[in-house]
Amino acid sequence: MPNYSKNDVLNNPANTRGLYGYSGRIARIDLTTGEISVMDTYRYVPEYVGGRMVINRIFWDEVGPGVGAFDEANKFIYMNGPTTGTGIPAGGRSAAGAVGAAVDPEQFTWGNIGGWFATELKYAGYDGFIIQGKAESPVHIRIEDDDIQILPADDLWGLRVHETQQALEDKYGHEFKSMVIGPAGENLVRIATITSANDCVFGKGGFGAVWGSKKLKAVTVHGSGVVAPADIEKILYLRLHMNNPSMRPSPVLHLEKFGVPGAEFDVKYDRGNVACSPGCNQRCNALMMNGPSAGGGTANHIEKCVSTSTYNWQTDLPATVGQFWPTEKNYCAPCKLLGRDFPEPDFSDPDFEAQARPIRPDVYNLWKPDYERGTVINDICNEYGIDKWEIDVWLLTWLAMCSKEGLFGDDDLGTGRKPDVEDLEFLKTFLMNLVERRGRYGDLFAEGMSRAIKAMGYDRYSESVYHGRYSAELDGQRLDIPVSLHGGWGQSVHWQGRGYEGSVEKPTWLAANINRMLSTRDANTVEHFHSKFEYHEEAVADPYHSPHLIEAIINVQNCAEIKDSVMSCEWQSPHPWWPEMEAEMFTAATGYAVTPEELTRAAERSKLLFRAILIRNHGRTRRREIEEVWRVMSIPDSWNETADWKQFNEMVDLVYEARGWDPATGWPYRETYEKYGLTDVAGEMERLGLLPAHPDTDARDYGEPPAVLFVENGRKERQT
Repeated sequence: MPNYSKNDVLNNPANTRGLYGYSGRIARIDLTTGEISVMDTYRYVPEYVGGRMVINRIFWDEVGPGVGAFDEANKFIYMNGPTTGTGIPAGGRSAAGAVGAAVDPEQFTWGNIGGWFATELKYAGYDGFIIQGKAESPVHIRIEDDDIQILPADDLWGLRVHETQQALEDKYGHEFKSMVIGPAGENLVRIATITSANDCVFGKGGFGAVWGSKKLKAVTVHGSGVVAPADIEKILYLRLHMNNPSMRPSPVLHLEKFGVPGAEFDVKYDRGNVACSPGCNQRCNALMMNGPSAGGGTANHIEKCVSTSTYNWQTDLPATVGQFWPTEKNYCAPCKLLGRDFPEPDFSDPDFEAQARPIRPDVYNLWKPDYERGTVINDICNEYGIDKWEIDVWLLTWLAMCSKEGLFGDDDLGTGRKPDVEDLEFLKTFLMNLVERRGRYGDLFAEGMSRAIKAMGYDRYSESVYHGRYSAELDGQRLDIPVSLHGGWGQSVHWQGRGYEGSVEKPTWLAANINRMLSTRDANTVEHFHSKFEYHEEAVADPYHSPHLIEAIINVQNCAEIKDSVMSCEWQSPHPWWPEMEAEMFTAATGYAVTPEELTRAAERSKLLFRAILIRNHGRTRRREIEEVWRVMSIPDSWNETADWKQFNEMVDLVYEARGWDPATGWPYRETYEKYGLTDVAGEMERLGLLPAHPDTDARDYGEPPAVLFVENGRKERQT
């Protein structure tokens, strides 16, 4: 493909809208038939913007009910965005969707990833691709401009992640950028990841196993074209102003000033020197660590907070009020917790003291600091392609708590060694058994923690009480917790008020549970909760019925759709005091003037499509999703508080009603679909009997809450 100029882009016959930014083509690659074809991107954009919004539309149109993660009919849909390749910060990110292997039960899910791959794909002339079918033997896909080939991968099959990346570079040249799976994906390990050329991953959905089921080892791409943005001057403005250092960080960056236990980790690391994708205007690889696998060099651990916990988990991670409830003078994205190179907070802020109040982390005493052990565990995850979050936050905590409570007895879990989370040899053997599906336990845990625990015995290995958790907020009071940190949909907790990053106030963990409840995976990796500090007092006073909290939850969800479609990230947005930013990004890239309200409308449309898929394909109901998160909400938080069944249901009512969904079922009304141009979706849902009538009465019967089981010394106690 030649280097396209702006005029070439606009004169492309496929470009019927006069839009810059887009390439205009989506490749369809059928691994069963070997057929390769090209779709017109302008069937979907600008109405669906790009990224996740286009993915949701294609999945709705092409994948019906009854399709499992490993079925031939499952489709892996990958899309970049209109800002990709334009030089707009964070535009190099991209998104994917498929029925996820890690989700329990299997459902359509989503992911996002950084790296150079998305930009290179745009240079080759594609806004994304759809991979469908299954190959009979291992293959990889090579894309170079108009030339797309499905090629054998027998020489790549069995290689580790970095070996595969290097082999592809040796074969095709440094200019090719790849996404690959490791041995875990090949062995259909449900928590397997897909890794980009600079170690970013699709981590949460189990997409690595989806590729493995299709015998797909890698996709490698190089393009000789260009991306023609509409407004170079505006892009220069955005590069100077997005995440400008004058946007001072919140006090969460400086917890050491308050002497909070656990705020410092005994880990040797430096700030990264590059961003996760080309075109970005900041350094945001959180951790560059010296470790054994780097041969004395530097290993890249991009996922920020979770790597540090692998080294030392005696306390949970600390927080401040302002981490979630920022002021204009002290604002930053929560993920900047590990930052060390930002300016001081603005102490002239009248709300500084209240915003900077530290929330002291719970004490768990799960494992002592050990740099070598933590590095090796992280490296195994990176090299073999398994989700580091599930290993660190769920598997390791479960092993530690079960061991301390004596639940394993003489069982060595197939390792030949006593289960001990501080024994590196035990951990290496256990993880390699998992990756290679060796033995009973290797095969069990390759199915993911949720399924493994059920198979071993849910009562004992999930609900047995761990007696080693202590609340710093309550001056060391013991607050018992089950040994399994299951948070819903086969995923571990995250900001849900207990366990990992759990020391957060009630409004924040209620919001986190709503976000998880309405998704199919841990939504809090991109739906980080933010609300203006001015609404904090209202939310604390009545978290279940705070209008601004409900508004913030929906805004956070919509912003996630926008970020994964325009292409941005938590480090750049959302910015509560610059709501026009992503609209300005989109307009600068495409030349199509859009307002923040129009982007929000597109996000609402995408969210509705996602909702319709969950209802039609997977039988999603209100009761089902509330029950999914109720267990963790029945465990005491750091202040010894739990959720109230009636009031939480009232909160869910408010969210559903604000979305235009029926409170009784959680299903959108016809007029809601039609409001966002989804009349065809409404017709399909009506045909299937999934279109609710408006309720005749305001009387709500929430039924009884599901029983919560705690196992204390072998004795079951059911609590409601």
